[in-house]
Amino acid sequence: MAASHAPAAPRKWYQFSLTQQIMIGLVAGTLVGWWMSTLPVEARTGWDKWMALFRDIFLHLIKAMIAPLVFASIVQGIAGTGDLKRVGRMGAKSLLYFEIVTTFALAIGLLMVNVFQPGAGVHLVSGSAGTLGAAASTKPLTLIETILHTFPVSVIDAMARGDVLQIVCFSVIFAMAVIAAGEAGKPILQWCEALTHVMFKFAGIIMKLAPLGVGAAMAVTVGHQGLDVLLSLGKLVLTLYGALVVFVVLVLGTVIWITKVPLKPFVRAVREPFTLAFATANSEAALPKAFENMERVGVPRGTVGFVLPAGYTFNLDGSTLHLAVASVFVAQAAETTSGIHFGIAQQLMMMITLMITSKGVAAVPRASLVILIAALQSFGLPLEGAAMILGVDALMDMARTSVNVLGNCLASVVVARWEGEFDDKKAQVFGTPDEVRN
Repeated sequence: MAASHAPAAPRKWYQFSLTQQIMIGLVAGTLVGWWMSTLPVEARTGWDKWMALFRDIFLHLIKAMIAPLVFASIVQGIAGTGDLKRVGRMGAKSLLYFEIVTTFALAIGLLMVNVFQPGAGVHLVSGSAGTLGAAASTKPLTLIETILHTFPVSVIDAMARGDVLQIVCFSVIFAMAVIAAGEAGKPILQWCEALTHVMFKFAGIIMKLAPLGVGAAMAVTVGHQGLDVLLSLGKLVLTLYGALVVFVVLVLGTVIWITKVPLKPFVRAVREPFTLAFATANSEAALPKAFENMERVGVPRGTVGFVLPAGYTFNLDGSTLHLAVASVFVAQAAETTSGIHFGIAQQLMMMITLMITSKGVAAVPRASLVILIAALQSFGLPLEGAAMILGVDALMDMARTSVNVLGNCLASVVVARWEGEFDDKKAQVFGTPDEVRN
């Protein structure tokens, strides 16, 4: 028995953990992207195609596992307990938590953008709004449309499109039907348990490609944007990054303290999903690893399966904060150009609008951009500001996406703690030789 708890053999110098491999890929991709940005257009195009190919293969494989993983995890977690009241209770607590935290995100974004004034003195270029293309004609869903959109016409279609919100809705109702079916539903429950286990193994295989996928994604981003783009809109980027740091430390840090989340195990659990989200600027790329690590750190599978996917629609802390910063940035730049002042009262009204409309982007491509354009149009602000932000949107997208993932991982722990189901013993042994892995 003693041998089974002996410390793991130290890695050799050339053996790296997945987190270390991803960070190496991140740095290597940045260097390759910088080198690509110095090449002539013809040479850069060839490299860009190959880097994009490696990035897209990784992201395609990640997206392929999301629908079966979400479906099987939710059905197993809910039907396995046989408690329908728990589902309603967990849903209500999740939505309440989401609304409180995203409101704080808006408030911090509004405060930081008014303190640092990144748009002051910025001159908008007339006619640049044409670069927005189809996004300018896309509208966020209304409240009624969002509610209707939640319920799928076909779960196969929802899975094919990767519509996580519709998959969650179908899975919850399906799990209720499995409970109601009694003995007849047990084979379905066993099948979902097996499918969940297989999908985690599938994720483990795909994660071996993560360093290559992350490096390629970073190379494409830096190769397209170049490092010089930071000079023109660097104050906006720094304001956003600073606001996100303040949000994480003050708001999420306070949540961790109040709910007594074990900090070190939680940080170890979220660092891989966080890094994946940052490097790829894609929340879906981090979802399978977030599923696995949150369960390993002590959150019940049913809670993880419900809260994480729901948070991808209702708890976008980083994106919400970005909207506050970006919209007021445009207002400040518009004041420089036109002399029209956009006061605090108008900003607060815009924040209320963003709080409502940001919940209706579940099925909208480039959701943050669409919501930003809708807000600018509603308040008579120039769309040229949104076109200017596109120049550094990739850099900001990395930050807001990673904070989205961090916030949703924490939400799953908070709801589990709120339900009295968080396993502190699993948290304490997470990532140690004593952890029991399936």
